Amino acid sequence: MEKAMIRIRMSTSDAHYGGNLVDGAKMLQLFGDVATELLIRHDGDEGLFVAYDNVEFLAPVYAGDFIEAIGEITEVGNTSRKMKFEARKVITPRPDINDSACDVLEEPVVVCRAEGVCVVPKDKMRK
Repeated sequence: MEKAMIRIRMSTSDAHYGGNLVDGAKMLQLFGDVATELLIRHDGDEGLFVAYDNVEFLAPVYAGDFIEAIGEITEVGNTSRKMKFEARKVITPRPDINDSACDVLEEPVVVCRAEGVCVVPKDKMRK
């Protein structure tokens, strides 16, 4: 099935809580962007996100972390597209060393997983 991935650095404007902790909803926003790309590739249209299922927040995300959001279509219905997503921390800041130090993680840390359903109306499908 079709897969897509984006990588983005969390900024201080993404931090919502003390200690520069990023709101978990930011991961869902990234999954929405991945879903949009998947729908465009599959159907030629952005479609609509209908529901998230089984969202799991597994590790904290902080300003300065680089996050990869990966998604794939797992099932294709008449107009629905089931998808699964995973967000992974791949680079993290090291303020204990200096203000601009960062580490590339040997093993990415899975910070969030989710499944969801999107719909592309028949009259908007181009593929």
